Amino acid sequence: MYLLAHLSDPHLSPLPQPQPVELFGKRALGYLNWRRNRHKIHRIDVLARLLHDLQDQKPDHVACTGDLVNIALPAEFSVARVFLDHLGKPEDVSFVPGNHDFYVKQAAEYFGAHWGDFMRGDRTATGGGVPGEFPYLRRRGPLAIIGLSSAIPTPAFMATGELGPAQCEALSELLLTLQRENLFRVVLIHHPPESKPNHRFKRLIDAEALRAVLKKRGADLVLHGHDHVHSMVMLDGPRGPIPAVGVPSASCFGGEQDPAAYNLYRIEKADKGWRVEAVTRGFRVNAEGPVVEIAKRMIVGT
Repeated sequence: MYLLAHLSDPHLSPLPQPQPVELFGKRALGYLNWRRNRHKIHRIDVLARLLHDLQDQKPDHVACTGDLVNIALPAEFSVARVFLDHLGKPEDVSFVPGNHDFYVKQAAEYFGAHWGDFMRGDRTATGGGVPGEFPYLRRRGPLAIIGLSSAIPTPAFMATGELGPAQCEALSELLLTLQRENLFRVVLIHHPPESKPNHRFKRLIDAEALRAVLKKRGADLVLHGHDHVHSMVMLDGPRGPIPAVGVPSASCFGGEQDPAAYNLYRIEKADKGWRVEAVTRGFRVNAEGPVVEIAKRMIVGT
């Protein structure tokens, strides 16, 4: 049995004090929003207790699906690297960026430099393993972990994501290759592959293209964040439905979003495929209370 942990959207606090020259355009609006609202619900104490509980579960691997930072200030990225190091060694933690990690165009140089080790595919005899190249592939035990980047800089009041044709085509070829291997294929992405109709300004723009690739080539599990709520939808696959599961922000308590939580996936080979049990651990009512098991369900197999 292989144990995979998934958390997302920690939105690390406190926000470093920005220099005046750094507060322009979208960053200025984001900073005001943080000071007025977001700092109240993204709590470092909540995140710390959630991480302590996660580490007590001793997962074999940890997946983190983006939004480590808030407005992509240069000072945020080194702090976020410390957070990733706290999760585990780069070979034991797979990360994909979110829209806040690419809040402005300049952010690309920072998240590649600071977090590249956690976005590095396996090295092969023919090369590869370049940090920040998407999709990346990591083979871990019975898993093939595929990291996608939907992070793009957007105008103010927008939080959309996009993969682009090149990344979708590369994903299709990668999934085709993996069909020949007896591995459980996990796809990591920040934005959900299927958004609600009222999420037009925060959706994955080319979600239909991603779903088409998955329907043709197949995968076993898609993990995402972004919406800060518990969610699961079944996507069409060539040999049956593919569960796409989202988790809340790992630091959130308060407001209209679900309280902080993470998922554990117990993955094992079964007679006719795979058996996967998902266990959700997080906070129930009181942010000062313990992290507990909230739900348990079989999402693959019987």
